Amino acid sequence: MSMHWQELLPADSYLVSSAGLLHDYDRKILTRLYQPLIGPICISLYMTLWSELEENRLWSETSSHYQLMNTIGLKLGDIYEARLLLEGIGLLNVYKKSKNETKEFIYELNPPLSPQQFFTDGMLNIYLYKKIGKAQFNRLKRFFCDDHILTDQYEGVTKSFAEVFSSDHLDSLYVTDEAKNEWKPVPEQQYIDRAEGVEPSGFDDLFDFDLLFAGMKSSIVPKKAFTPKIKSTIAKLAFLYGIDPLEMQKLVMDAVSLDDEIDEELLRKAARDWYQIERQADMPSLVNRVQPIRERTQKEEPKTKEQELIRHLETISPRERLMQLSGGAEPSSGDLKVVEGVMINQKLNPGVVNVLIEYVMLKTDMKFTKGYVEKLAGHWARLKVSTVVEAMELAKNEHRKYQDWAQGSRNATKGSRKKAIREEVVPEWLEKKEEAQQEQNADQPELDAQKRELLEKWKLWKAGGEMNDGKD
Repeated sequence: MSMHWQELLPADSYLVSSAGLLHDYDRKILTRLYQPLIGPICISLYMTLWSELEENRLWSETSSHYQLMNTIGLKLGDIYEARLLLEGIGLLNVYKKSKNETKEFIYELNPPLSPQQFFTDGMLNIYLYKKIGKAQFNRLKRFFCDDHILTDQYEGVTKSFAEVFSSDHLDSLYVTDEAKNEWKPVPEQQYIDRAEGVEPSGFDDLFDFDLLFAGMKSSIVPKKAFTPKIKSTIAKLAFLYGIDPLEMQKLVMDAVSLDDEIDEELLRKAARDWYQIERQADMPSLVNRVQPIRERTQKEEPKTKEQELIRHLETISPRERLMQLSGGAEPSSGDLKVVEGVMINQKLNPGVVNVLIEYVMLKTDMKFTKGYVEKLAGHWARLKVSTVVEAMELAKNEHRKYQDWAQGSRNATKGSRKKAIREEVVPEWLEKKEEAQQEQNADQPELDAQKRELLEKWKLWKAGGEMNDGKD
């Protein structure tokens, strides 16, 4: 189900470059700080590309993706998915050029953030804390820290350049114009140097700054207070904690200093406090993420009910979908752990998880059974399902198989106890598929008149609006 073949073929070639010198210390940062977030396959791909660079050089020889597949021992789809994660977290820049029937790529490796940048990032450090826990997080901080010796009680006695060196013979400094040309940089070359790590980006495009500014008077928060750094922080906090522009207005106003500037630390603290009050949780996790923009298929204005549902599932988080299907109640910690486990272990996108949640909840009497969820998630992960549309189509095509799995799970847990006949709840997008199957299999016992009557009851119940908030 993966669409990687539209972007990448084994015959496509690539070059590896580096935005700057990569040091051995970067390996420790990658394996200890980045690996828990993006997984070992991504780190293996990064290390493999790094190894193709000659020592202290910035460019590799040309290779094909077929050679890369053999070297790293992965399928092309897995390499493509790992590449996307490296791009998203700021470790890789990708450039593409069409060349006859194939494509040529440049994979530019970015160095990781320094430990100081990472632990004060305001987003990556929070995700890491949530992933590995308090004890391991503090252990990593100690690993990347050392004692800081204050020099306040010492006197600085370092000599300056002018105090150590003299320049008495000024005539000897005369150089010819020809010599000056040697100092000019060569356009086809670049100096081998160390570059700064690249922070995750793209948050500004997801946040509605116009709506934020529309409800704020310049007399309270002057426009000059919104520096590029502050705007970046606002967008990142909104993404991290799920704060809408209207809520962000209040947080920004609370963070304005006496100098009419926005205090970044106060803003971060206000966002954390808001999250803990609103969500009754210490730290945000993956269950609050939404479908990545590049994996969204409903980019035009929806024209049908199904398109509206696709748009809805692509723009809300799995936690919000659980709340909608539970009548607005906050999901249990157990359900959230199941969802987060699926997103981490099976690496399913948030929109795909929303389809999974809807299917499981509506097909099992609103029960969120861990074993059944993980079995379906594993099946979808093996088929490389990455979009909402792919997940819905797969659920339609494999509906009978999934029913058997669910029945098997119920029999395993309840033994031979009889269960009262209940009406089967069917999502609208799945209902169409079942109606077609009914027409083709009208003589089968499981699709007799009673089945049709139950489906008609479902339609009437749904038309009454009981699930409208979760569907539209």
